[in-house]
Amino acid sequence: MLAWIIHRRLRAFERRFDYDLTYARDLLATDHRAFFALAKMQSMDRYRHDVPPGPYWAARACATAAEDCGPCTQLCVTMGLADGANPTALVAAVSGPAAAAGVDDDTALALRFTRAVLARTAEADRAREAVVARFGRRGLASLAFAITSARLYPTLKAALGYGHACQRVVVDGRAIGVGAAAAVGSRA
Repeated sequence: MLAWIIHRRLRAFERRFDYDLTYARDLLATDHRAFFALAKMQSMDRYRHDVPPGPYWAARACATAAEDCGPCTQLCVTMGLADGANPTALVAAVSGPAAAAGVDDDTALALRFTRAVLARTAEADRAREAVVARFGRRGLASLAFAITSARLYPTLKAALGYGHACQRVVVDGRAIGVGAAAAVGSRA
């Protein structure tokens, strides 16, 4: 009975977001405890306080694109748009630093912080201070969780054999070429 309810919820999610959850169904079939361990991680996904949708989803999309999973990046963009994120913020998130010129200050800060954290640069400390000044400690936790949880699913899918590299993501009807290097900029 429980498996039937879970499969029904997975199918509803797939329909709502046009996303393939075969990896989750296979994990459920392999071991219910493994599936529930993954499900517990979703509480991190849902934590967002004091950060508007645009900066939050831009940070998540940037971190997801950096993991080079096209379907995960598309899901993040789709969920961000459904939550009210500005398409310009999401394009900037998946296209790289050069595309950030047209975004609002809050989104620019979230992207600067995300890219610095992902690249492990000294800029992360300065950006973190600015994030706390702008969004507070709960806002910092929200962005930290967004960055961290965004990286979990692409890594898990790749480890299980379900990862697919980024090529194009559709943002508000516009196809954007993306990839890990584009999302965070050159690390060289």
